[in-house]
Amino acid sequence: MDEPTILLTNDDGIEAAGLRAVYEGLSEVGDVVAVAPADDQSAVGRKLSHEVEVWGHEMGYAVDGTPSDCVVAGLESLVPETDLVVAGCNRGANLGAYVLGRSGTVSAAVEATFFDVPAMAVSMYIPVREDTDFTAIDDGDLRYDEAVRATRYLAHHGLEAGVFDQCDYLNVNAPVADWGPAPLEVTRPSLEYEMTAERNGDSVTLHDRIWEQMASGDIPDPEGTDRRAVVDGAVSVSPLTAPHTTEHHEALDELADDYDPTD
Repeated sequence: MDEPTILLTNDDGIEAAGLRAVYEGLSEVGDVVAVAPADDQSAVGRKLSHEVEVWGHEMGYAVDGTPSDCVVAGLESLVPETDLVVAGCNRGANLGAYVLGRSGTVSAAVEATFFDVPAMAVSMYIPVREDTDFTAIDDGDLRYDEAVRATRYLAHHGLEAGVFDQCDYLNVNAPVADWGPAPLEVTRPSLEYEMTAERNGDSVTLHDRIWEQMASGDIPDPEGTDRRAVVDGAVSVSPLTAPHTTEHHEALDELADDYDPTD
């Protein structure tokens, strides 16, 4: 196929170093147009606005809205000829099944699938504890080489290889580049869940203990899962379908048959 048109978005904001790194890398394999939030929209999920302001940017368009806003505005109005949507590179990993619905990065990829456009969510793991403020990390100190290399490879080969005939989107997580060359590993989202909550007077502190376990390398995740792959130094690629999938449930069928709306 000819060079694909790639819509690039993120949730860290259009000025984020991770987005620019991916923009430059993808420009080697396609025509890249950024349609990204004007400011940080991390962890907003698939929040959607009614109307957003848009203005030109050297890489494409800045949008006063969420990642999902960017995808809808991009595919329906700004870049309707898009062949592939890439969201990222996010500063921080998006690993585990419980994270998928929270992440603005992943949500942008999911939004694209409802337009029948293949998509990739791309994130980079930074080995820090949960109590570290990601906004305090200087983007200039981060190297996105492994994330960019994997993203460029998958964008260049994934469409023609038929990858998206069997999945809706890819959730890609790379280890920090300082760890050295990282192989690609096909994974599934980990089901491990380590959220706790502690009451402190009138407040409750929510704590995700997975981050400190990852920082120490002591995680419960089995082989074949996304988190295990990244901690072991590989780029995790999970082929996923957009929510929500349904299965036939005989028990629920029986309940529906027995339901009496007059009772």
